[in-house]
Amino acid sequence: MRKHLGFFRSPSWNWFGDAGLLVIRLGLGFMFLLHGIPKLAGGPEVWAGMGEEMAYAGLPFREPIWFLLAAIIEVAGGFSMIAGYFMRGACSLLFIVMVVAIVLHVRRDDEYLVLTHAIENAIVFLGLVLAGPGRFSADQKLEELREQRALRGR
Repeated sequence: MRKHLGFFRSPSWNWFGDAGLLVIRLGLGFMFLLHGIPKLAGGPEVWAGMGEEMAYAGLPFREPIWFLLAAIIEVAGGFSMIAGYFMRGACSLLFIVMVVAIVLHVRRDDEYLVLTHAIENAIVFLGLVLAGPGRFSADQKLEELREQRALRGR
């Protein structure tokens, strides 16, 4: 039994974890680009309409600027996840956007499946905040470059 557990502790197993984070980052990042770009492109009419939705749900975010900010976070967060750059910060902001979406769906008494989509995204974003971008990311590459510079400076 112990013989088989060695694989799970090997460096190749870590590679699979990092590859898994890459797949999640690329897939979810791309989907949030597809989700956020139409909101940005919709212009002030779409942003104002969402502000009215927020007011209907009893949320204090009635101004169109809040919806525009959420759309910007979705697009910038999508790019950030794809690159793996400033991903923890982006996922923190996306988590907050999803919490607001959850409250909006609950207050509007939306269908269960609509509500669970926002809950699932919030869970994934929280997990990515904790896990980080993994080895295959711009953040990791920048950290390696910083370490190399520090070693050269000694």
